[in-house]
Amino acid sequence: MRPKKHRTTGSGDLFRARLDQIINMKHELVQLAGKVDWDWIDGEIAPLYSENGRPGIASRFMIGLLLLKHIYGLSDEGVCERWVHDPYFQYFTGEEFFQHAFPHERSDLSHWRKRLGDKLELLLAESLRVAHEAGALRSQDIKRVTVDTTVQPKAITFPTDAKLLHAAIKGLNRLARKHGVKLRQSYLRIAKTATMMAGRYGHAKQFKRHQRQLRILRSRLGRIIRDIRRKIEGQAVLENTFALPLSRASQIRSQQQRQRGFKLYSFHAPEVECIGKGKAAAPYEFGVKASIVTNNRRSPGGLFVLHARALPDNPYDGHTLRDVIDRTETLTGCAIERAYVDKGYRGHDAQNPRRIFISGQKRGVFGVIKRELRRRSAIEPIIGHLKADGHLGRCYLKGRAGDAANVILSAVGHNFRRILAWLRELLCLILLQLWRTFGRPAPLNSLLNGRLVTQWNANHCYSS
Repeated sequence: MRPKKHRTTGSGDLFRARLDQIINMKHELVQLAGKVDWDWIDGEIAPLYSENGRPGIASRFMIGLLLLKHIYGLSDEGVCERWVHDPYFQYFTGEEFFQHAFPHERSDLSHWRKRLGDKLELLLAESLRVAHEAGALRSQDIKRVTVDTTVQPKAITFPTDAKLLHAAIKGLNRLARKHGVKLRQSYLRIAKTATMMAGRYGHAKQFKRHQRQLRILRSRLGRIIRDIRRKIEGQAVLENTFALPLSRASQIRSQQQRQRGFKLYSFHAPEVECIGKGKAAAPYEFGVKASIVTNNRRSPGGLFVLHARALPDNPYDGHTLRDVIDRTETLTGCAIERAYVDKGYRGHDAQNPRRIFISGQKRGVFGVIKRELRRRSAIEPIIGHLKADGHLGRCYLKGRAGDAANVILSAVGHNFRRILAWLRELLCLILLQLWRTFGRPAPLNSLLNGRLVTQWNANHCYSS
């Protein structure tokens, strides 16, 4: 059922402290809470609720908690713990009185991320609207953009053959114990020893011994697969339960290191892809490709992320440009005049190729376009901030839906960080101007001041 609208009484309480009496109402989080249109967000996510059942958690509480998590780069547990002892966090999520305990469960954040799904782009649109309203982002700044792709790594270990085989053996044993399937032998001890020795032999470049340990792991995994299939034969429920894990284990057992085509890089996260971006430090990264769009010209509040999206199946960059530009125009409500990209977008399918400028291009590049093309590389530190200050550097969410949600929320967190910095700087400028106006000592009486100045000048001239 749709949650009830948040209401404040405005009255005091003898046994509880009002938040507006114990915090600084000029703090940037307080100002940001007043600029976000919570009612509009609540109205947009209303169709996601059923008409029956008990009322859900207030949307401002959960949306505010998601925003705080990605603004400050916290985990789900971390933002819940900080909410208890930070009155500014409580005020941002709509509380009226200071709370001494977290009122909900941490798992509610996971449920809300799954529930929002595609609606998460509304938060990105709202961050841009708030930035425009606060004066940190101007309309002319979003007409010329920079587009680039990066890799969002998944929270998995580096996928070697020995690690994958060992993970498949442990996964099948864990599932068999859960559903009461008794195996002839688990091979857990043998698999652990073989994985450890395979790593040591590979490091010592003793590849014959390394391959011997891999054969041990493959043969034991095959025995477990055949044993499970014999035990669940004829039981429809168990066959459906084990169908997907057994297919993953069979794929891991049959695939080779240098084979072409589809490969599994994680037993628990089959959506992981191997992506090569040409980096010397990390030739291959394991995760999902993500597209990032920023304004080319620096706005008063800095560079904002205008659009962010996960690109599963590792598509060619040039084949995604048209869709990315269309989605950016829909999100910002402003037509894009020029887009600047790197050489990975050569052969793109943009609707108007004349407004796309590629790094290193000579034809048609002069004047303002040449200066703006040199600013294309300014998107690289923005991607670095998304990974270092946000959660784009390592995705802990499950499945492709988790990858998509993490990319968008990381962009939302970056935009709100820029807005908070802008509000903080704006407040400092206002306080400085007030100090210059009212903080100086009052001047003396004009006649007395003139008489003293005249006497000082006379004495100074006489002494000199």
